[in-house]
Amino acid sequence: MNITHINLQPFPHSPPLHYRTCLLSSKSLPLPRKFTPSHIKQSPSFASILYKKHTLLSYGCFGIKRNRIRSSVSEVEEEQKQKPVAVKRAYPFNEIEPKWQRYWEENRTFRTPDDVDTSKPKYYVLDMFPYPSGAGLHVGHPLGYTATDILARFKRMQGYNVLHPMGWDAFGLPAEQYAIETGTHPKLTTLRNINRFRSQLKSLGFSFDWDREISTIEPDYYKWTQWIFLQLLKKGLAYQAEVPVNWCPALGTVLANEEVVDGVSERGGHPVIRKPMRQWMLKITAYADCLLEDLDELDWPESIKEMQRNWIGRSEGAEVEFCVLDTDGKETDMKITVYTTRPDTIFGATYLVVAPEYTLLSSIVSTKQSECVEEYKDIASRKSDLERTELQKEKTGVSSGCYAKNPATGEPIPIWVADYVLASYGTGAIMAVPAHDSRDHEFASKYDIPIKWVVTPNNGSCIESGKAYSGQGIIINSSNMRVGLDINGLSSKDAAYKVIEWAEKTGNGKKKVNYKLRDWLFARQRYWGEPIPVIFLDDSGESIPVHETELPLTLPELDDFTPSGTGEPPLSKAVSWVKTIDPSSGKPATRETNTMPQWAGSCWYYLRFMDPKNSNELVDKAKEMYWSPVDIYIGGAEHAVLHLLYSRFWHKVLYDIGLVSTKEPFKCVINQGIILGEVQYMACTDTDGNYISADSSDELGEYLQEIIPEERVVKSGEFFVLKDNPNIRLIARAHKMSKSRGNVVNPDDVVSEYGADSLRLYEMFMGPFRDSKTWNTSGIEGVHRFLGRTWRLIVGSPLPHDTFRDGTVVTDEEPTMEQLRSLHKCIAKVTEEIEGTRFNTGISAMMEFINAAYKWEKHPKSIIEAFVLLLSPYAPHMAEELWSRLGHPDSIAYVPFPKADPTYLKESSIVLPVQINGKTRGTIQVEKGCSEEDAFTLASQDEKLSKYLDGKPIKKRIFVPGKILNVILDRPNVKVGIQ
Repeated sequence: MNITHINLQPFPHSPPLHYRTCLLSSKSLPLPRKFTPSHIKQSPSFASILYKKHTLLSYGCFGIKRNRIRSSVSEVEEEQKQKPVAVKRAYPFNEIEPKWQRYWEENRTFRTPDDVDTSKPKYYVLDMFPYPSGAGLHVGHPLGYTATDILARFKRMQGYNVLHPMGWDAFGLPAEQYAIETGTHPKLTTLRNINRFRSQLKSLGFSFDWDREISTIEPDYYKWTQWIFLQLLKKGLAYQAEVPVNWCPALGTVLANEEVVDGVSERGGHPVIRKPMRQWMLKITAYADCLLEDLDELDWPESIKEMQRNWIGRSEGAEVEFCVLDTDGKETDMKITVYTTRPDTIFGATYLVVAPEYTLLSSIVSTKQSECVEEYKDIASRKSDLERTELQKEKTGVSSGCYAKNPATGEPIPIWVADYVLASYGTGAIMAVPAHDSRDHEFASKYDIPIKWVVTPNNGSCIESGKAYSGQGIIINSSNMRVGLDINGLSSKDAAYKVIEWAEKTGNGKKKVNYKLRDWLFARQRYWGEPIPVIFLDDSGESIPVHETELPLTLPELDDFTPSGTGEPPLSKAVSWVKTIDPSSGKPATRETNTMPQWAGSCWYYLRFMDPKNSNELVDKAKEMYWSPVDIYIGGAEHAVLHLLYSRFWHKVLYDIGLVSTKEPFKCVINQGIILGEVQYMACTDTDGNYISADSSDELGEYLQEIIPEERVVKSGEFFVLKDNPNIRLIARAHKMSKSRGNVVNPDDVVSEYGADSLRLYEMFMGPFRDSKTWNTSGIEGVHRFLGRTWRLIVGSPLPHDTFRDGTVVTDEEPTMEQLRSLHKCIAKVTEEIEGTRFNTGISAMMEFINAAYKWEKHPKSIIEAFVLLLSPYAPHMAEELWSRLGHPDSIAYVPFPKADPTYLKESSIVLPVQINGKTRGTIQVEKGCSEEDAFTLASQDEKLSKYLDGKPIKKRIFVPGKILNVILDRPNVKVGIQ
C-alpha cells in the first residue's frame, strides 16, 4: 500500500517527535520521517503504523516521500506468533533473585537491632530519601542507592554495626496538584506511589533496614517536626513578618525562589507575581557565621562548600546614611540608609537606587513621578529575584523625581527605582558608583547619569574606555575638607577604613557585616503539608503555640483542595478544625491555616532513623550519641544549598538545646553523577527535506532537525556521520532522563531482561561514580556476560535445556602460588576501590581475576570462596546463591570480608628487556634472582626473540641481573678492497 498520509486521533502518550512534530488531530497528517519499534512500544495508539527495517516514513510540511507500509496490526501479530520465543539466560537470575529477596525479607537479614553492641564501630550510610512520584524509578535513581548499598554490605562484612535506612519525603505540591486535578486525596496517591517505589527498591536487592522505614506524612513522624518548630518559636527563631513573596494565583500558594523559573511556576508554568503577605519566617541568619565557619571541618566536595559560602554571602562594609532633600534642595528628616562593601568609593556615588518594594518609596517619590513608579512596581512584581538580578539582562528603572545629599561630597544626587536592587538584601537601597560597578555603569550610561572616577589601578595601567573598573587601587578625586574627609592617595583598603571611621564620628554611618542569606520563608498556602502548631486568639490576634502534649496536630480530612484564589490556604475550608478554643484562657481562637514547606520533614529525618519508634522523644540520647554523625551521605548536587543548609541550621539549633551531640549532621557528603538518557542522533535538513551537515547548518539560516536511528550512524574521527553519506555530520546529544523528553529507561524492564545484579554492576561500571554518564542499554550486556562467566566458572557449564547442576565444580586442592597472588591482588584492589568509592575500577579488578581464573585447570574452593565474598557487595543475589552452593547454610551478609596478605602482593617476577646487538627486540617475564642461563633459555624459547637467535653464532652475552640481557651475535668478517 503506497501512502503519504495517515489519519490519527489524538492520543495521550505519544512519543516526542521533537522539532518536526505536528500537533495530532483528526485531520490528515504527514507521517514521521523515521519510525521505529520504540514508537509502538511507547504508544499503543501508534500500533497500527508498523516499522519495517530499511523503510523510511516521511513527514513534515516539506517534501513527502512515498513508502510502503503494512496497513494493519494483525499482520504483525501473526508474524510474531510464527517466531518461536527463545529465552536463553547467561545464568538463572530470574530464579535466584526472587529467592534471595524473599530470604532477606523473611529473615530480616539487614535489620539493625535497637540495642546494638556499642563496643563495635558504627557506620551510618544514608541516601537522600526520595519523593515518591507517580512515575516511579528510572535507571538514574539506583546509581546512588547502589553505591550506598555496596558500602553498607562492605562495612557489615568488616564487622561494623551498619545503619542503612530508607524512607519517604512524602509531603509536597505535586501530590496536592494531582488531588486538585483528579479529586483523589493526596494521601491515597502518595501511599500508592510509596508502595511502588518500595517494591522497585526491593527488586534491586538493596540491604535497607525496612523495619526503620519512615514517611514524613505519618502523624507519628510529623509530631516531632512540629515539636522542633515549637523549640524554634521558644528561642525566638520563628516569627511572623510581612514580606514580599512569590505568589502564584493559579496554584494558590507561595513558591520558594527555586520553584520559580523565568517568572512562572516550575510546576505548571503559571505566572508568578511578587506580593507582600504575612508569613512565618525562621531566623536562619542568626546562624550565618557558624554555618559558614563550620564548613571548613566537613569532608564535602569543595564545590558544594563554595556554593554554600556564596549562598550565605558574608561581606564586610558600611552602612551610610543619605539625607533626602525636599523640592527646595533642603534636608528633610528622612534618610536613606545604604549598605556598601566599597566605602572607599563614596565620592564616586552619583545616584542612589532603591528597590521597587522599598518601604519609604511612597514617601520619597514626587507627585509628578508617582504614576510611573507605580507602573514600574507592578511590572517588577512579576519577576523573580533571580530574573531581576541576572547580570546579562538589560537594566531598567524609573526616576523617583527626588534627590538625596551625598554626605561626602555634599552634592545632591538623584534617587532612582530599579529592579536590579532587592528589598531583601542589605537595606533595599544602594549608592550607585557607575565608574566602579558594571551594573551601575550600564544603568548610568543608559539614563545619562554622571560617571565619576575615584579609583585608579595600582600599576598605573589605563582603564578600558567605556567600562567600569571594579578592582582595588589608589583613590583619586576624593577630598572634601568642608566635611573633614580626604582619602586621596590612599589604597582602597586604607581608604575604606578611614571612611568608616569618619562616618561613625560624624554620625553618617557605621561599620556593618552583611549576608546574602535571607531568613527562611516557612509557610505555604497548601493543604498537603505539616500543620503549623499555632493558634490565634480571635479578640486580640495574639499567637499562642499549641502545647507539646497536644501534638501531633493532625491534618483534617478535606474533599476540596483547590486554592481559594484570595490567598487563604485550603485548610481554611476545614471550618470545624480551624475554629478552636485556647485551652489556657478558654477564649475562642483560630488555627494557623498555612502549612510547613516540604523542606521541613527532610531537615531532620536522619535523626529519626536512629530511633524511629520512639513515641516519647525525638531521638534517644544514647542512640544519637552512638550513631551521630552520618558517616556518608549520598545524593544529587541539586540539593547542595537548600536541603543541606536547612538541615545544618536545624541541627545546630538542636545542638544548642542539647538534643544532639555533634555540631554537624553529615560528616561526608558525596554527589553522584547524573545518568543521561541514551545518545540521540539528529540530522539537519533544509526546508525541502534534504540533509545538510551540522557543521554548516548555521550558515544556511532556517533548518529543521530529524531523529536518526543508531543503525544509520557511524563514528568518523571525533564526530558522528550518516553511514550512507559520511559528508553529513550529525548532532549527538544525551539529555537528563525525563518523562517530557521520552528518554526514561525503566529499571523494571532492565531487571526483567538482565537481572538486578547486572543493573547494579552496570551502573557502577559505567564510569567514575561522581561523573555524569550516558546510559547505553547495549552496554549492560558486557557486565551481564561477566556475571555469566563467573557463574559458569563456579557452577559449571549448562546442562541440557539450559539448566545447571545443584552444586559447584570447585575442588578441595591447595591453591598454587599463582592463584594466591591473583586472589590477593584482587582483594587489595577491590577493598581500596570500595573505600575510595571508585566502584568501576573495583569491578575491573574482579573481571581481571575471572579472566585469569579461566586459564587455571582447577579452582580451589578457598580461592573461589574468597572471590565470592568480594563480589557480594556488588552482586548480592548471585553471591548468596554461590555461597549457599559452596556449602554454607547462612547468609553471606555478615561473613568477614577478605583481607589481602602482603606476602602475596610482592611481585616475584619482573619484566626483563632483551637486546640483540644492543637493540631492544622484546621482553621476557623472569623470576627475581633469575640466572643468566635461565634468562637466555627463556629468551630462546620466546616466539618473537627466537627468530633472532635460532642458529646464529653468539659472540658473548651481557647480563645485568634484574636489568637487561644483551646478546651479541658473532658476525662473519667481510674484507673490503679493490677488485
